[in-house]
Amino acid sequence: MNSLTDAMDEPFADDAAADSAVAEAATFQGDTGALPIDTRRVLVQLLLGPSVDARRQSKLWPVLLRDEVAIRSRMHDLFLEVVIDHEQKVAFTRQVVSEDLDVPILLRKASLTFLETALLLFLRQRLTQADAQGDRAVVSREDMQEHLAVFEKENNPDHAKFARQVVNAVDKAKKLSLLQSIRGSGERYEVSPTLKLLFSAEEIQELTRTYATLAASPGGVGSSGASDGDDDEQSADEEEAQ
Repeated sequence: MNSLTDAMDEPFADDAAADSAVAEAATFQGDTGALPIDTRRVLVQLLLGPSVDARRQSKLWPVLLRDEVAIRSRMHDLFLEVVIDHEQKVAFTRQVVSEDLDVPILLRKASLTFLETALLLFLRQRLTQADAQGDRAVVSREDMQEHLAVFEKENNPDHAKFARQVVNAVDKAKKLSLLQSIRGSGERYEVSPTLKLLFSAEEIQELTRTYATLAASPGGVGSSGASDGDDDEQSADEEEAQ
């Protein structure tokens, strides 16, 4: 009798286990997604941008590596490419470019002002120096303001406007998550390694030469008109999800 009872109970036990598994897998009512929850979180972070960073998103990074094929496939569905730097342990998305296909644009270009580009170059150089010394790239707001001060034109009649542009440049880097606040350190920040992927070596050299020439010009940057407006745009762009 016990054996018969056990035999009758087994199917119900299997059904209960199956229902439990479904309940654990479900995330919200009507969910039809096929990817694990942690994989979906990686997709969301990549779309939010600017990157998945192993140090900042330590739980997402191993998931990205584990499910790289599936993640790339989902991003390709959106005409996006996933770029992974295994050495720096960062990843980000960029728009697919094709000469044979009219690709809808999901990412938009965020043009940078002259001072914003100058700041990113400065931060990029700090990353290079930190790598050479085996340290983290850390900068203070004072460091950044001091670096950008060389681009103010001589006898600038509107110093307050220039100072505001400098503040805006720092805030833009923070908004793009290229500067990460260090807790309990005042206004000190760690530079995101993602910045290494945004500028190629050739672009860095060319832009650095251009900015050095402008900084050394007799009239300062203002003589070229580069710092005369908040909306002056340069060729350096950052891609953001719309």
